[in-house]
Amino acid sequence: MNLNKRNRSLLVLLILAFCFIATGVDAQQKDSLSAPEPQIMVTARPKQDGKIMLRWAVTTAKAWRKLNSYGYELKRYTIIRNKITLAQPIEKKLGIFKPKPLDQWAKIIETNDNAAVMGQSLYGEKFELGGIKDLQSIINLSEEQEQRFTWGLYATDQDFETAQMAGLGYIDTEVNANEKYVYKLTSLVPQTELLIKDGGVFIGMQDYEALPKPLDLSGTFLEGKTMLSWNYAIHKQLYNSYFIERSDDGITFKRLNDLPITTLNNSDKSDAKRMFYIDSISNGQTYHYRILGKTIFGETSPASAIVFGKGEKLLAFVPHITTKNYLDDKRIILEWDFLEEGNKEIKGFELNRSDKVNGDYKVIVKNIPPNARKILYDNLQPTNYLTITAIGLNGSNRTSFPALVQPVDSIPPVKPMGFKGTIDSLGVVRLQWEANKDKDILGYRIFRGNNRNEEYSQITISPHLTTVYLDSVGVKNLNTKVYYTLVAVDQRFNMSEPSDILELKKPDFIKPTQPIFKAYQIKDSKVIMDWTSSSSEDVVKHEIYRKEENSPDWVLLHTVSSRQSTVSRGQSAGGSKQGEESSKQSAVNNTETAQTEKLPTETWTDDQVVEGNQYSYTIVAVDDSGLQSDQAPALTVIIPKTSLPPAIRGLNSFVDKTNHYIELYWSLYKEVNVAEIAIYKGEKDKPITLFRNVLPTVNRIVDEQVKPNNEYTYLFRAVFKDGRMSEITKLNVKY
Repeated sequence: MNLNKRNRSLLVLLILAFCFIATGVDAQQKDSLSAPEPQIMVTARPKQDGKIMLRWAVTTAKAWRKLNSYGYELKRYTIIRNKITLAQPIEKKLGIFKPKPLDQWAKIIETNDNAAVMGQSLYGEKFELGGIKDLQSIINLSEEQEQRFTWGLYATDQDFETAQMAGLGYIDTEVNANEKYVYKLTSLVPQTELLIKDGGVFIGMQDYEALPKPLDLSGTFLEGKTMLSWNYAIHKQLYNSYFIERSDDGITFKRLNDLPITTLNNSDKSDAKRMFYIDSISNGQTYHYRILGKTIFGETSPASAIVFGKGEKLLAFVPHITTKNYLDDKRIILEWDFLEEGNKEIKGFELNRSDKVNGDYKVIVKNIPPNARKILYDNLQPTNYLTITAIGLNGSNRTSFPALVQPVDSIPPVKPMGFKGTIDSLGVVRLQWEANKDKDILGYRIFRGNNRNEEYSQITISPHLTTVYLDSVGVKNLNTKVYYTLVAVDQRFNMSEPSDILELKKPDFIKPTQPIFKAYQIKDSKVIMDWTSSSSEDVVKHEIYRKEENSPDWVLLHTVSSRQSTVSRGQSAGGSKQGEESSKQSAVNNTETAQTEKLPTETWTDDQVVEGNQYSYTIVAVDDSGLQSDQAPALTVIIPKTSLPPAIRGLNSFVDKTNHYIELYWSLYKEVNVAEIAIYKGEKDKPITLFRNVLPTVNRIVDEQVKPNNEYTYLFRAVFKDGRMSEITKLNVKY
């Protein structure tokens, strides 16, 4: 199939338009030609009318040629329905796709230039483009099949109808808004001929997004022409070409290009990120421009923001400042060059001034005669940037390069004030201060030290321009603080007095060192314990915890802080988060005092113990950041039982001389764990021996071993199961 003369001419114009804005073929395509294994690439886009459009292509010319013969198989898998992933995807075959037969291309190529290019790529006997010399140097390809592949795929990118005709596009009309699909393209080329990787895309109607406006359109208006440029890299995955529209009134716009403008030079190695277009205009008239992006699916974006301006005839002569003669700190004679033949083309000159080289220049002297080449200026500031502007008769002006004018200055800036800063948990330091009001400030030099009295190191390579500076410090080291100071520097490099030193405390991630018990003693049913405090300087308190023998939790008993404050008993620790948080809060409250006062005594007495019980003690140090040390190794003590149980009460007697006995009785002994009651007996001034043992439930006995005219002594004491004995109760009885 050969292109007829009309289509051949249109193709020539199309390629010439491409060459106007590009310097070579898409490097990505070039790289793909040498790829060891070709792959099918797929993209898709939902439409508002409930359809999903798909486009695909393969990465090499050889694979493209094979697939044109064997075709692609498209399948759809329903993966998600109503936001729930299906246990088994639902497969649907959407068809096999390959280029339409030759006879179906004849009609469309009469009205569609892109179809004509693709038709020639597919079925042309010879792929030649008349009217272009050295075509191979333009597209950087040396084989005819690669030319067919490159321009054929380019034509499908420009026209979705052509893509569908070429078996590279499809519109799925049977989609549901509550579902998401995987579309999979599989090569039908036998693997024995060529292995081609499958391609796919995951998409649903909920992925629809309105097309964005093209961004960053700018226009440079010159003599007789406008240069437009815009950032195509931002939307290069969405728009592959652009339409340019122009208006004389800013309301009615007309397209300047029937064919969309594109770039073929968009590889990662040579991407300039901007597209350019030059339009011819008439000088003195205002023109408005906007652009619209075009997708590979044939959609057109909303119009970009409008830029406008007008071309002016440039003045051919430019002034140049040559000499600066300082008279004093306020006056200068400024001289400049300007060709004499330019005098008749200008109204005169203007002197301009700014505080910065790229700042806003203001006119300070107007109506300087055209033949003048020097001027006296008597209102200099500490720093001045001066320019001379030649005012053209036709409205165009030309301005000299800026000249820095600085009178002699030995006065340093004032001391910076309002110096403050913060450190976050990652060690990022944010320093801030008030801007100096000196007009000739060049910047600030910032210094840092790890100790207040050491020589600080400068951390700014050159004077810092703003009043905010970000630094970083290590937070996991032994230096708990960092110190900063800064000086202001003017444009003559005079330095101010240093600011006040800024002291910043680093976030604390290092827990205090562990306290250790030194000794203990048990005295009068009290536990007296001594310990060695934590050696960490930022410790604000020590917390003493205790637990009984069968208890799993430590209980906070006492807190020794810089203020000798005592926290009440009963706060849970170890297994209780509430106890930990309470301890941390207490540490924060005592931070300021701890920094100035020495930690108090290292001795404490626990007087709330019970004889016979076992107790374990530990100590935790807490710093001013609420960090806790490891627990001190536990101190375990058993409180000995040293006190006697109470004596038996209510002991009394009854003497019966007629029946010859003495009856003894007493109150029942109600203490627990009593094994027996031991009763001792003896005659006056004779040894006392054990008389009888009775159960604790007995409170009465009869002694018949008595003789008249004797006095007997009875001793009573309770004997406990653990071997303890109560106090003795004594009773004397005369018989």
